[in-house]
Amino acid sequence: MTVRHVDVVIVGAGLSGIGAAYRLQTRRPGTSFLVLEARDALGGTWDLFRYPGVRSDSDMFTLGYPFRPWTGERSIADGAGVLDYIRRTAVDAGLDRHVRLRHRVVRASWSSAHARWTVEAEVGPQRQPASWSCRFLYLCSGYFSYTGGHEIDLPGRETFQGRVVHPQDWPEDLDHADRRVAVIGSGATAITLVPALAERAEHVTMVQRSPTYVVAQPTRDRMVAALRAVLPAAAVHRTARVKNVAVTTLAYHLMRRWPARAAALLRAGVARELAGVLPLDPHFRPRYDPWDERLCLSADGDFFRAIRQRRATVVTGEVAALVPDGLRMASGETVPADIVVTATGLRMVAVGEIALHVDGTPVDPGRTLMYKGMMLSGVPNLAWCVGYANASWTLRADLTSQYVCRLLAHLDRRGLAWAAPHVDGRVEAVRPLVGLTSGYVRRAAASLPKQGERPPWRVRRSYPSDLVALRYGRIADSAMRFGVRGTPVRPRSDQESLV
Repeated sequence: MTVRHVDVVIVGAGLSGIGAAYRLQTRRPGTSFLVLEARDALGGTWDLFRYPGVRSDSDMFTLGYPFRPWTGERSIADGAGVLDYIRRTAVDAGLDRHVRLRHRVVRASWSSAHARWTVEAEVGPQRQPASWSCRFLYLCSGYFSYTGGHEIDLPGRETFQGRVVHPQDWPEDLDHADRRVAVIGSGATAITLVPALAERAEHVTMVQRSPTYVVAQPTRDRMVAALRAVLPAAAVHRTARVKNVAVTTLAYHLMRRWPARAAALLRAGVARELAGVLPLDPHFRPRYDPWDERLCLSADGDFFRAIRQRRATVVTGEVAALVPDGLRMASGETVPADIVVTATGLRMVAVGEIALHVDGTPVDPGRTLMYKGMMLSGVPNLAWCVGYANASWTLRADLTSQYVCRLLAHLDRRGLAWAAPHVDGRVEAVRPLVGLTSGYVRRAAASLPKQGERPPWRVRRSYPSDLVALRYGRIADSAMRFGVRGTPVRPRSDQESLV
């Protein structure tokens, strides 16, 4: 089997991967690269999710690229709008010619003797083997599994006379018009689904075990509308981006500093939206502080409007089982349903579920530390693009791509072959990678890399801080080791330090 060589292999042709390709093409024009995408089309997450109402929960001035102005009328875009934005960016920049579709990367092996990764992929439905070698491996497929979401145990499925579907695998032939729909879950997907389904369904019931914080937010930005009358698109995009970063960063830190006051304000907003139709208790009084889990966004208050119009309602409690005509709650209440949607979360996975090896030794991501939120301790010339959980994903994804370009330039200037973060035993504490308490995070915590208490092992949750550190900070710091071809990395000592 022929092994072709490029300087950089990017895994994933979604929002992060296309952004990474753009940065490589513009900042390192002599660097050869390839984008390997498992799916049949560009778009990543935005090509995968096709459930009713799918949309962004961040504004497009921060979710979008800083180099590609968002010109859509709504700042909170629907899924089709985001997908079109990604694809147009790829085509207009000529990045699509670097993409290989239907190439699922399954294994990557580093050789210190050759200072290269060998990347193995399965091509097409027949899973034909294909291999590339590369100097640097950049994983841009996010941290959610593309093979299936989290499914809960629902006794009685065989007795249910309707259909049970998961949003990640939404059937194209599913017609919910004039049907009774039960949506199990209270996260961002459920808050998006309920009003979209309620437009045509007979009735929609959101069944939640516990409530979450929901915030109504306009989908149109008045400031942007005014600026577009006098400024070019690029200037409007930059201005809106700076404003939205400032507002969301300040709001996040204020909520974390004064959680009780923030919770009271959020509940007051819900009370105004509900107008007495549903009580706050038990449906809208979470038992955790704001940003212990992500806040859920209701676009233009559509979720609350569906409830006010009696097209949707909320039931809070434990689901006991499926019954022929719906759900039976632990309380004995029956929720009638012809369709049950299990919006019960996604599955978090590390490094795109790719088997990594360094000089023949398997890498267990759960026993590594994340360096600057992107590299794994003891693993050379590899970055894993992980965006923010408390802000727009792309803000951090783009900074990561810029840092990768800086790192490659540093290696070139110094005549070095590889760079690998090294744990020297002075990491004070080890914490989960993602600082949220959501179920999908807790379920995957053991398998994900960890973070420490202090930089560079601490994963920041602040774009302004990361902007300074990743764009202008030192490459050759005390935690980074460098080597030439033939110098072994010896990852085992790094991994043992976390045991």
